[in-house]
Amino acid sequence: MVVQSILWQDNQVVLLDQTQLPENEVYLQISDYRELADAIKKLKVRGAPAIGISAALGVCLGAQKINTQNYQEFKTQIDAVIEDLAATRPTAVNLFWALDRMRKIIDAGSDGDVDLLKHRLLQEALSVQESDKKMCRQIGEHGANLLSDGDRVLTHCNAGALATGGIGTALGVIYVAQAQGKRIRVFADETRPLLQGARLTTWELQKADIDVTLICDNMAAVVMQKGWIDCVIVGADRIARNGDTANKIGTYNLAVLAKYHQIPFYVAAPSSTIDLSIGGGSAIPIEQREPEEIIFGFGRQTAPREVKVFNPAFDITPAELITAIVTEKGIIYPPFNFVV
Repeated sequence: MVVQSILWQDNQVVLLDQTQLPENEVYLQISDYRELADAIKKLKVRGAPAIGISAALGVCLGAQKINTQNYQEFKTQIDAVIEDLAATRPTAVNLFWALDRMRKIIDAGSDGDVDLLKHRLLQEALSVQESDKKMCRQIGEHGANLLSDGDRVLTHCNAGALATGGIGTALGVIYVAQAQGKRIRVFADETRPLLQGARLTTWELQKADIDVTLICDNMAAVVMQKGWIDCVIVGADRIARNGDTANKIGTYNLAVLAKYHQIPFYVAAPSSTIDLSIGGGSAIPIEQREPEEIIFGFGRQTAPREVKVFNPAFDITPAELITAIVTEKGIIYPPFNFVV
């Protein structure tokens, strides 16, 4: 693995602070679930699978601080912890999937042994992390079949080891293909406004000795027009039942451009990202972030203070623009009619 961004160590959550990359590699030692919730909100940890893992471990942090042996009292307090963690980010379905797994452990623990329940919660959280590690590897192995020696891949945001518990989803495909001996070149979008592609993806790929070229978001059409891109691979934060996909803002742009230039557009994500409760993309909640991220990007004012700002964190790519979805279970081609 290139880097491990989340660890459970000495009854603490250890996070690689992604807001400080690429300048500084700083690990945070977090012992309070509220501090972890704040880290999720402030994108110190990000990426749908990583958010889910962090939230599950956050439940364990909360459980450690509950001093009661009464099951009902414990359940009341831990339910409040889960609600606080669930309120951090609305779009990434893995957050709610992981917390639902933790809720099931709590609901099954009504035998009254609170200490045993705390142990079971930790084992479940670690299982969430280990499962994601295995799923990333499987996604990579399936997705690598879509790549040929010499392919040039365009990706957006960061869907690698920094965003998951393993080698990543979109980047996991690239890592496995490279390990198979395929020479893969990557073009990484800068990914405005928080520059996850520039700050994180290029940093991660360089650590893995992958050939990567950084481009601004508005250069994607040009590199496609020049014939420099063989496919686009992105991750996903939530996939609706019909295949509509929510991912980092700017993904929809790439899908439209790829369609025009007849370039395959692939989504790589664990099956837990598929939300069967949502029929189409219009029902996916889109997180709206603060205007300051654009007006004062990275501490410098780049726009008038009072200007109106539209700053969604994600957009929806319609299923008809997606060539295939790669999960740990295999490659899925249209029509994407996932069943309940």
